[in-house]
Amino acid sequence: MIDRKQFGTRREALEKQLHEKLGLRGKTLGTRLRRAGRLLPKRLRDEGRYLVEAERKLAHPRLATQVDEARVEKAFEALETHLKSIDAADRRRSRLIHWLAGLVFNLLILAAVVLIALRWQGVI
Repeated sequence: MIDRKQFGTRREALEKQLHEKLGLRGKTLGTRLRRAGRLLPKRLRDEGRYLVEAERKLAHPRLATQVDEARVEKAFEALETHLKSIDAADRRRSRLIHWLAGLVFNLLILAAVVLIALRWQGVI
């Protein structure tokens, strides 16, 4: 049988990692994992769903016996390993670069439209 206190400790650590690495907010693990969406691979989303279901079952004494301790351990390990491999600073840098690239592209299109309009009006 799974120790609820240990499960709660690992769940809190996982929630903290989800917030630090992916910037996900929410009151519960389920909320944070739902907001993760495609930030996590499908296999890890499934593991996260299992952890949320296990947490729900652990709240009920009779259903707690249905939770597979080895599977819970595997799910925690998989999610923690993946989150440790994420570099939060690199994600922020990449997001900024992509935003700037989109901005530059839009400015180039605007410049082209202005030049075409000026050419059409005979100014240049």
